[in-house]
Amino acid sequence: MGLTDDRERFREVGEQRREDLSEFISHGDLGRSGPDQVKIPVKIVDLPEFEYDQREAGGVGQGQGGQPQPGQPVDPDPDGDGDEEGDPGEEGGEHEYYEMDPEEFARELDEELGLDLEPKGKRVVEEVEGDFTDTARAGPRGTLDVDEFFKRGLKRYLATDFDEAYVREGLFVAGTDVDDVFAWARDRGVPVSRAWIADAAATLAEERGEPVEALDRWESFEALDDEVDREPVSHRIRREGLDSVPFRREDERFRHPEVIEKRERNVVVVNVRDASGSMRETKRELVERVFTPMDWYLTGKYDAAEFRYVVHDAEAWEVDREEFFGIQSGGGTRISSAYELVEEILEEYPYSEWNRYVFAAGDSENSGSDTTDSVIPLMESIDANLHAYVETQPGGAAPNARHADEVEEALGDADDVAVARVSDPDDVTDAIYEILSTEADRDDAAVGEAASGRADGGDRR
Repeated sequence: MGLTDDRERFREVGEQRREDLSEFISHGDLGRSGPDQVKIPVKIVDLPEFEYDQREAGGVGQGQGGQPQPGQPVDPDPDGDGDEEGDPGEEGGEHEYYEMDPEEFARELDEELGLDLEPKGKRVVEEVEGDFTDTARAGPRGTLDVDEFFKRGLKRYLATDFDEAYVREGLFVAGTDVDDVFAWARDRGVPVSRAWIADAAATLAEERGEPVEALDRWESFEALDDEVDREPVSHRIRREGLDSVPFRREDERFRHPEVIEKRERNVVVVNVRDASGSMRETKRELVERVFTPMDWYLTGKYDAAEFRYVVHDAEAWEVDREEFFGIQSGGGTRISSAYELVEEILEEYPYSEWNRYVFAAGDSENSGSDTTDSVIPLMESIDANLHAYVETQPGGAAPNARHADEVEEALGDADDVAVARVSDPDDVTDAIYEILSTEADRDDAAVGEAASGRADGGDRR
């Protein structure tokens, strides 16, 4: 097998693994995996590899002393103990599952779904020196930025130089004095000083033997401008070059290393699930299929990820991960009780230091006007990178399942709220994409606003 064939097979393995990943999320046994290790069943396992001949033979020839005789056939099994047919092994090979950590899972899911979520770091944990890209007005002589020094001096030269012949010609306008020429030059944006004009007038008077007011050549400044063109400084430099640039001490700039802030990308995820009596087994399974991959994904994306788990019926209480994914159903429904508890939990994680996600799921059934009266105001008041609600209704929404619709109607235009609907396992990856892409799109919009100067400095809507 050639190198090209090997690469093609590796590429096929990668593509198949991503297909297996999507299939695994929708229909696989999530229970085989843990919070820090994901086990994905794979179909292609015959990765290209080298195999070494274990036979103790002196080369390919099998003649006496290891030296083949002409015409002697090669015996592929000289010791007579080659493989024989037998029963297949009963032990499962390690290749039946591909194991990945959450970081690799996040990369694969990005590739599979086309996501582009860039985690945000909030709290500065370290400042390190980068490249010498910053400049300051002071520093060691060895770090003087010569290019910047020259540019600043040249910029001053271009700003202060002027066409001397043109200004001197103003002294030949009938009846004008030094003050008249100075006013005329400044009106035309010529950076000349009155002292220079006075010196030029004195020189002309000495050369001509008469006062400057008597040097008539032009009837007026307008007549002069009609006949004489002022030469731009850049044209004169191209023609004559530069003898010197007037550098000054204030032009000096010294290179300093850029200070790079390394920020700890902390995230807290509060997962909320409905445990009321209407949440039957199929609905519970859909909740788990959405939440479990998102937990892995955010664990892989952030340096430090913490997860808190809230379940509710008419009341809400906090549980651990194992209980959250195995909870049974019973009782009435009041979704606002969960958000009241979420608000208390997030007081431990200041929004200025933590990225905060609130993910809730259930069958969209809620008591009375609880959604509009209580849940939506709570969602608006709880600062979070993203609020998401996943409706799990096998076969489609029930007539009394209004929660997702009401949230969408009230907050659908907010860039930090996502609503997804899952009616069967095949909808799971679409729901995950809907939720996570909302956060990615929000990051892109924030970058665009910052680049255009329209950002207002706040993270909330």
